[in-house]
Formats: sequence, structure tokens, C-alpha cells
Amino acid sequence: MAKILVIEDEAAIRRVLVKILSEENDQYQVIEAEDGLSGVEQIKNTDLDLVLCDIKMPKMDGVEVLETLRKMKPELPIVMISGHGDLDTAVQTMRLGAFDYISKPPDLNRLLNTVRIALDQNTLVAENKKLKKKVSKNYEMIGESKEISAIKNMIDKVSATDARVLITGGNGTGKELVAHWIHQKSERSKGPMIEVNCAAIPGELIESELFGHVKGAFTSANKDRAGKFEAANGGTIFLDEIGDMSLSAQAKVLRALQENKIQRVGSDRDIKVDVRVLAATNKDLKKEIADNKFREDLYHRLAVILIKVPALNERREDIPLLINYFSNKIAKEQGAPVKNFSDKAIKQLQQYDWTGNIRELRNVVERLIILGGTEVSEDDVKLFAAK
Repeated sequence: MAKILVIEDEAAIRRVLVKILSEENDQYQVIEAEDGLSGVEQIKNTDLDLVLCDIKMPKMDGVEVLETLRKMKPELPIVMISGHGDLDTAVQTMRLGAFDYISKPPDLNRLLNTVRIALDQNTLVAENKKLKKKVSKNYEMIGESKEISAIKNMIDKVSATDARVLITGGNGTGKELVAHWIHQKSERSKGPMIEVNCAAIPGELIESELFGHVKGAFTSANKDRAGKFEAANGGTIFLDEIGDMSLSAQAKVLRALQENKIQRVGSDRDIKVDVRVLAATNKDLKKEIADNKFREDLYHRLAVILIKVPALNERREDIPLLINYFSNKIAKEQGAPVKNFSDKAIKQLQQYDWTGNIRELRNVVERLIILGGTEVSEDDVKLFAAK
């Protein structure tokens, strides 16, 4: 049921608004406030879906209510109610973030239509927030070890900035999780996060993939195409396995970082981009630099902040938490009951050498859930997860 607050000092108009809304839809719960101050108290203490607010009121006028609401609950829509002489002010409130304004006396159809649209938009915002939380859970970082706690603290510090971050660590350690956390906690979270696996793209195509191309730039270039840097404009680009990038592409990435400009393959026209760059690698880039396989100047551009993700063998105390997380996640994916792991089974798994890190542990947990008993035992681990 949608909860609507009507803030109006004129009792007759307030009663009309409440009556119209209540009779229009039995899913509207309408509450009242007779002035701006009491309205702000209702906003503060009540879970609302929409506010209708008069502009000229004693104690606190509608503009002040709007400014207070924007600080208190910025996503809550507010529709201003304006008298004939308040039209200029009503337009001003739109600039301040009001959803719309309605003139007195209120036109029935316009009022109801505005209320429906505002409530629909509010529902959409709420659904998007839920969706974003679901997306975030896909990249949850599980662990309470000092190593993981240090990474989480580092993420909290760097996510508020636009600093470039180089994430290092072995395959399967969760470098992409760190990148997603940085993006989702940053001011750029409303923008796109574009991932590029540099190891999965052939060397001759990586420049086109990153920077796009114009028609005729090469044999299969049948039309103009934007690259990943343009797609990430206003957001974040994550260059995974950047140690596998060709030297030619490295030179162009360096220019993009230095000048915030790119050129599509086959074009000499500059395109401005506003992109935060996160990169990751499982290679020792200092060694790659010594072997002339990676540009030192690009390394220093990328490695403003360095985050090293530890191997699972370096944080074995997190294994019980990871087993529980994967067990619940896999059961949900398969529509099956959650299987418990015995204490001895968990201790057995903690003793293994996890060369494939978290990715390998997840596969083993899934195998044990499928093949093990009602409760996964130590014998199940020895039989189905033998190293």
C-alpha cells in the first residue's frame, strides 16, 4: 500500500486532496500535516512513498520542506501545490528537485495522473536499488582474516577517489571482486563498469576492442564501432590480465591515461573520455618490465595504488566461511536443501594445498554437495576432494 503525505495549511484544500486520493485508490494510505514543521516530522518518522506539499505555509514554507527532504530522503518524490501567485516559486522548486507541481484549485485528472507517475517512478527506483544489492552480492568478499580485512579497509579509502588501482594476485584469488567492490563503493557506481580480459582477446584485435575502429580500418571492419573505453565513459574500465596486453596497445592505453583521449583504429580524431582505470594481473610486472614485455611508464601510471590479493593458502582461517557461503549459494542455484559440512570435513579441507585458490575451493564444495552424504563428512572429503 502506497503511503502519501499531504502537507497543506488550508484545511478545506487538505480535506479535498485526502478525499480525492483515498476514494481514487484503496491502495493509497493518505496521512496529513497542517504545516511544514509537522510535515518534516512525519517525513522523518514515517516510511513514505510520496509527499504533496503546499508552497506558502506558516512556520516552514514548502521550499524549506523540499530542501530538508532532499537532504533527509533524497529519493522520496515530492509534488508541490502552488497558488496562482506561486507559479514562479513552483518552477524554482522543480529546479531544486521537486517531481512536479499542481496549481490550486487542483485539477482532478492532473492530480491523479501526477500521483500515479510519481509512485511508479518511486517503485522503479526501489526495484533498481534491490537489483543493485543483488548484483553486489554476486561480488561479495567473504573473509575475516587480517589479510582480507586489510584489503577491505584499503578499498574503503581508495573507492572515494579516482585513483588508478593495480590489483595483483594468483589465478582464482578474487581480483575481479576487488575491482567490483571499488567501483560499487565509488561515486562512479551509477555509471558503467566495463570488463576487458586482455588475455582472452587476440593481440591483433585488442586495440580495436579497447578503442573501437572506423569503417575500413581493416578487412573485417564493415562499420564504425565504439570501443570499451567509450562504453565506460563516466564509469570504470577494468583491464583484467593487463600483463598479457601487447606493447602497441600498452602505448595507446598510456596515452589515454595521460590525456583522457582515445583514437579509434583507423582514425586520427581524438575522442575525450572520462574513465577510471582499474587493472589486474597474475604476472610479476617488474619482471615483465625487465624482460621488455611491459612498459615501465604504463606500470607507474596504473600502480598509483597497489592491492595484492592473498592466495587462499595464506588465509586458511577464511575457509570455513567460504565453505558456508558457497554451500548456501550452490544450494540456492540448484533449488536444493543446504548441506552441512562436519567439523572434521572442514578441518580436512583447511589442510589442502589450494593451488587454484577460491575458484578451486568453490568447485570442490559443489562436487561434495552433489556426491557427498546428507552431511558432508571427512570421508566424503577424502573420497571426492582428494588432492
